[in-house]
Amino acid sequence: MSGWLILLLLIAASLGLLRLFGVRGAMLQAAGAALLFGAAGYALQGHPGRAGVPAKGSATADAVALTGARQAFFGSFTRNQHWLVISEALARNGNSTDSVGILQSAVREHPDDPELWVGLGNALVDHAQVLTPPAELAFQRAAELAPGHPGAPFFYGLALARSGQREAAVEIWRRILAKAPPDAPWRPLVEQGVATLTAPPRAAQRQ
Repeated sequence: MSGWLILLLLIAASLGLLRLFGVRGAMLQAAGAALLFGAAGYALQGHPGRAGVPAKGSATADAVALTGARQAFFGSFTRNQHWLVISEALARNGNSTDSVGILQSAVREHPDDPELWVGLGNALVDHAQVLTPPAELAFQRAAELAPGHPGAPFFYGLALARSGQREAAVEIWRRILAKAPPDAPWRPLVEQGVATLTAPPRAAQRQ
């Protein structure tokens, strides 16, 4: 996942969680301004697109971004949360193999939990660094278990974006937004994803 996509996911997920916990109006705007100020500093001083970033650090950033996004869609205290906490902790430590294994065990024990299937799809994409047929099947199973819920299509779109299929991801996310309530805590996450993937390249912006 690119540095910019990780950064924007973290910002949008943070705003979504603040809305989920009742932060509104001026307080939400102030929080958003603070987050965007930090992003501006990163833009000026950081190098989100530079090659050679340590693999473990990249895995950690991906895992943190995915955790925040998952909680925005499914909540922070779900019935099988402990499986996801363990899997995401392993991913943050760069252990993608065991991260996948934990969730494979989880879906065998709880095959009717769409959040676990989404987590497995994310873990499989993290492990392979590309959308694979097993990951597609995991997202598809999640969508079948929770028809109409935006979580599975959002993360499937994210997996497409991480695999270079940006237009397909944007199409899915725009369909989610067309049905999204205005106050949905995850709405900023989807909006920011669309904005990120449809923004012109920085080189084009300078012309």
